[in-house]
Amino acid sequence: MTERDAMRRALEIARGGWGRVAPNPLVGAVLLRDGHVLAEGYHAEYGQPHAEAAALMAAGDARGATCVVTLEPCTHVGKTPACAEAHPEAGGGAARLRAAGVEVEAGPGRERAAALNAPFLFAQTNSDRPFVAVKLATSLDGFVADHSGRSRWISGTAAREWVHWLRAGFDAIGVGARTVLLDDPALTVRGAVVPRRAPTRVVFARRSLPSGDRQLVQSARAVPTKVFAEPGVARGAGGLLSDSGVDVGEAEDLTGALRALRADGIESLLIEGGGTLVTALLEARVVDRVYWIQAPIWLGNGVRGFGDRSPMDLADAQPWTVTERTALGADTLLVLDRELCLPAS
Repeated sequence: MTERDAMRRALEIARGGWGRVAPNPLVGAVLLRDGHVLAEGYHAEYGQPHAEAAALMAAGDARGATCVVTLEPCTHVGKTPACAEAHPEAGGGAARLRAAGVEVEAGPGRERAAALNAPFLFAQTNSDRPFVAVKLATSLDGFVADHSGRSRWISGTAAREWVHWLRAGFDAIGVGARTVLLDDPALTVRGAVVPRRAPTRVVFARRSLPSGDRQLVQSARAVPTKVFAEPGVARGAGGLLSDSGVDVGEAEDLTGALRALRADGIESLLIEGGGTLVTALLEARVVDRVYWIQAPIWLGNGVRGFGDRSPMDLADAQPWTVTERTALGADTLLVLDRELCLPAS
């Protein structure tokens, strides 16, 4: 196995920590000796050994081996010892290893590693808002619901199961008030991965607060739930929701709501609808990633996944980076990042 092959394997196994290691990053490590895999490991649980340490423990004797790891070893001591010290504040591990006489090469798989940990890397340099990802499932012609408003189900079983996996890795899941009214979503994780911390449900309500019979309101004491409304609306009608356990906040606009979420410790936010909210976030240029599930059907007309925005000339349109294309049963997943926050090399 080459070192590039080992990096691909390390990136693959790093996903095993999805939903269980936040606020730490997803990290995988593979130990090679003479072209053979000696051992491998990944950061599986917050507070447990990091990837490099797990691989070294699995190897026993790792003398003469090469460690291929998806992120620079940390140098700070927190819940676990510093990974850069596993050979006898995060960052700086490569320099420390070089100073100790260890040969360090950075670069292979850098873009894929950055995409894997995009929310974590974003949080290191952005303190004013969370990393914002949008998830939507559409027909081939871009509709999230048919002409009568029915959206269940555009995507297939495999895609819906994948969405529950996706939710497990985010700090919060957000929707607009109209989605709560029409779909009455629970916005909980009901898949194979049980998140270490249940994602906070967030409703961007503006002037129309959810009613007390909605699932989000009725379960607010069991699962953290926030509703953002304009100041007058929040003060006037928010008391009833607060009595049900909903945290009602004031925000003049989406930017203000995002700032408030970040101040509350929310570093990553997954938006699941609706089209009006998604379009407003795109218009405000605060969407960092899009998870687009395309079902192999044509609807002809219906509820659009993307609304009208300010027009742009083709020559001025900035391309997004496609970081993943994969099949989810009969559906196709396309993952696009506005820009990659690359770790230091």
